[in-house]
Amino acid sequence: MQIWRSLDEVPDDLGATVVVIGNFDGVHLGHRHVVSRAHEVAAERALPVVAITFDPHPMAVLRPEHAPTTLTSLEVRAELLADAGADAVLALPFDRAVAAWSPEEFVERVLVDGLHAAVVVVGANFRFGNKAAGDVEVLRREGERLGFSAEGIPLDGGPQVWSSTYVRMSLAAGDVAGAAEALGRSYSVRGTVVRGDQRGRELGYPTANVPTGALTAAPPDGVYAGWLRRLDTGETFPAAISVGTNPTFTGVRERRVESYVLDRTDLELYGVEVEVGFVERLRGMVAFDSVDSLVEQMKADVDRARELLT
Repeated sequence: MQIWRSLDEVPDDLGATVVVIGNFDGVHLGHRHVVSRAHEVAAERALPVVAITFDPHPMAVLRPEHAPTTLTSLEVRAELLADAGADAVLALPFDRAVAAWSPEEFVERVLVDGLHAAVVVVGANFRFGNKAAGDVEVLRREGERLGFSAEGIPLDGGPQVWSSTYVRMSLAAGDVAGAAEALGRSYSVRGTVVRGDQRGRELGYPTANVPTGALTAAPPDGVYAGWLRRLDTGETFPAAISVGTNPTFTGVRERRVESYVLDRTDLELYGVEVEVGFVERLRGMVAFDSVDSLVEQMKADVDRARELLT
């Protein structure tokens, strides 16, 4: 998978392409449907599929106070787009200059001059250009003028249309199963395991601790059943996962994703990059009156996670 981080990085010898456009945050099933359709068209014409996304999210530039938390990093987004059928990703740097482009200017600069689009496939609600003045009809009109065809794909999902906003809303409510339904996979976060306070190890439940970034849409504080995957080896383990600051103990301020791999105390994961996937919420976060009460509940959480995962 190639990631071009500007139009200048697009190879000079790039031929005709089939292009998909969107923020693609999370790469949910609606996104995958668009990319899959582009892949079908590209296969018929023996052309590559190029996915255009924006970095950063346009809202982070236009209304930063309302910018959404990200569901995926650019690198993970590219992996998911490749899995859906894209051959390359153009991560177009988004700033106020790009935001000021008219729809016609965007088409000419990016689709025609940059990517030599033969076909453009987008979602039916796609908007682009200054003040979102462009839509699928504008895209079709410009295609007729400049020599490419455009196709708008009906929105997926029901009764709630699948969208990145819907996934964020599900996660904010702790409904990781609902988020998974829209994504077509468990929602996950990635990070490098850091050394924590060692309390889990002392209590018999050693955890792999991953800090959550401020812009990562981690589920709300609580305990979850899920999976931990080592990205270096690909090994995947069932896990009981805690998200939060561990309110039973004072002094813990950093929000973390802490994963206890079921029935394993021998894993050495410090410094290892992992992916933590959330399958089902078990309970909310509670401050316990005693360590014994906490350990009793941890055992119950682990037993419940084992029932769900194994």
